Amino acid sequence: MKNQQDIARMKELIATLSPAARAYYQESREIMSNLEYDKLYDELEALEKETGTVLAGSPTVTVGYEAVDELPKERHESPMLSLDKTKDVNELAAFAGEHEVLLSWKLDGLTVVLTYENGELSKAVTRGNGEVGEVITNNAKVLKNVPLTIPCKEQGILRGEAVIRYSDFERINEEIEDEAAKYKNPRNLCSGSVRQLNNEITAKRNVYFYAFALVKADGVDFHNSREQQFLWMKGQGFDVVEYKKVTGAGIPKTVQEFSEAIVHNDFPSDGLVSTYEDIAYGQSLGRTAKFPRDSYAFKWKDELRETVLEKIEWSPSRTGLINPVAVFEPVELEGTTVSRASVHNISIVRALKLGIGDHITVYKANMIIPQIAENLTQSGNLIIPDVCPVCGGEAKIIKSNDVESLYCMNPDCQAKKIKAFTLCVSRDAMNIDGLSEMTLEKFIGCGFIREYADIFHLDRYRDEIVTLEGFGDKSYNNLMNSVEQARHTTLPRVIYSLGIPNIGLSNAKMICKEYKNDLEKIRRATAEELSAIAGIGGVIGTSVEEYFKDEEHNRWLNDLMKELELEQNQEPEGEQTLDGKIFVITGSLEHFSNRNELKELIESKGAKVTGSVTSKTSYLINNDLLSGSSKNKKAKDLGVEIISEQDFLDRFS
Repeated sequence: MKNQQDIARMKELIATLSPAARAYYQESREIMSNLEYDKLYDELEALEKETGTVLAGSPTVTVGYEAVDELPKERHESPMLSLDKTKDVNELAAFAGEHEVLLSWKLDGLTVVLTYENGELSKAVTRGNGEVGEVITNNAKVLKNVPLTIPCKEQGILRGEAVIRYSDFERINEEIEDEAAKYKNPRNLCSGSVRQLNNEITAKRNVYFYAFALVKADGVDFHNSREQQFLWMKGQGFDVVEYKKVTGAGIPKTVQEFSEAIVHNDFPSDGLVSTYEDIAYGQSLGRTAKFPRDSYAFKWKDELRETVLEKIEWSPSRTGLINPVAVFEPVELEGTTVSRASVHNISIVRALKLGIGDHITVYKANMIIPQIAENLTQSGNLIIPDVCPVCGGEAKIIKSNDVESLYCMNPDCQAKKIKAFTLCVSRDAMNIDGLSEMTLEKFIGCGFIREYADIFHLDRYRDEIVTLEGFGDKSYNNLMNSVEQARHTTLPRVIYSLGIPNIGLSNAKMICKEYKNDLEKIRRATAEELSAIAGIGGVIGTSVEEYFKDEEHNRWLNDLMKELELEQNQEPEGEQTLDGKIFVITGSLEHFSNRNELKELIESKGAKVTGSVTSKTSYLINNDLLSGSSKNKKAKDLGVEIISEQDFLDRFS
């Protein structure tokens, strides 16, 4: 119990110290006195030493951000089976019978298996298809609450769910201007976040991990108790899923308590899981071909309400995608009034056979997100527009990967322009304050902005702008200052600002790095060449190639480039003697203050530095050549040469 209290205190200290450290070291400001910071830091350090646990995000350790070329596949030691499930409370109660069970949340995220060796996190693998998962160790180290070290020095293996909270999901979506680019639900966002090649992106997404099963803990006697396993995991520093211990007789009441709590939860859950408290009894039941018999899942019986479809709103995005949104007579669902639900695409519209005036049933997925469950009338009389609702230009149904979607084909569509310019001036693009979507709509409507370069000539319209509602001399001057600052930028930001489909800032950085910031080479690159870049792939490669085939796109870009002063990356000193080589760095360093310093030297010689050992790796740098670490083992298995820091300096410096 004391260990759990200590860990709870450690979490409080991290939550207090982390923003203070960020403010001081990254933002050159103080939100806490040095005396107070040092006092709390010393307390945290002492607790980490006492408990043997170091949590991710602790200011006492720094986990560097790393990018990898790929996520290696790995077969699970034993298949991770799905659970048999029911929506009937009585069936769930019958499963328990007179036996005690642990009834816990069934979280809706991505299942991850963590392995600890000698008290340190050594490997993290996704569930994948249950047989084979992806190795995401690099990303697991930056999840919000994963312990990097634990007191147990024997091998420990546990399973849990990586989730993104609703509050973070909404925050991330709010930062995305384009409606079509917003994430559909926290589960999809979480899956993409955990499987990133660059763990800096993972870290920014605020992914949490909740343990729900202990697979192995050598040398620990749990007295045949599942609850003792949960308590042990808590004592090691893990957050575990909330659970209650009940028998079949208590199941209905407990399920009701969970159902009342879910509407207040910040994390996504699609049901409950019942697992026998008696470990031996559960194991004795064996398994079917599909399911283990020691656990049973309960899915929420969605609250359905019948209503009438009043209309479909068609909402264009910057890519031209026109999103269908169902508007229906308001109904009460899970304690709130609901009147709208996204239908996502034309394929779903047709599958539901929607028509105005149809009687439909609606529900909240995970008790949160409104969805159409069924169309009771199925009139199928909905007329899919053949013109854009904004510009009146041609609207066309395009099929991609067996999904039909509606697109506006008019390149001059006002909606597309507004969304495109909104992305262009956003924080990760040109970063121009003062140009909200509403302001851009006014400026475009007045003819001030027709292409990207026009943003840098708004001074031509000063007299008109200062008379617009919401503007004056001060607002205008602030806007002009922001525009002038935006002239100094980087090529990746420019590429991202163009709004090329499927291109984010991280993708743009990868492409620019590959082509050494040569814009003309990027313009001429084929989809095949682009897709060969680690982390890009065929879809992005095709998007880039198609974009630069368009003459108007190139004209707009040419005009924009005349307004900009690109930051030039310092040319690497010396010859590119390691061009084409790939290095991985692990372990402590002696000649360099940190890994980034060594990484910069390697990259200055033309090589790449990645985070995982693969068949493409040229050298693994590790001062402990005889280490039994997973990277050393992987290197030996693949025939990758392991060299020390001194070896590198002697041979390549």
